[in-house]
Amino acid sequence: MDTTPTRHGKRFELLTFAFLAFGLIPVLSIGVVAAYGFAVWIYQMFAGPPGM
Repeated sequence: MDTTPTRHGKRFELLTFAFLAFGLIPVLSIGVVAAYGFAVWIYQMFAGPPGM
C-alpha cells in the first residue's frame, strides 16, 4: 500500500483548506454574529431597551 500523497491529492487538500479558511468559516462567523444581533434587536422591540 502506497501512502505517499499524490500531487492531485495535495492540490485538492490545499484548495479545500483555502476554501474553509478564507471562504466558509468567515462567512459562517459573520452570519452567526448578524443573526445574534438581529435576535437581540427583535427581542428589544418587544421587551424594551435594557434597564427599563
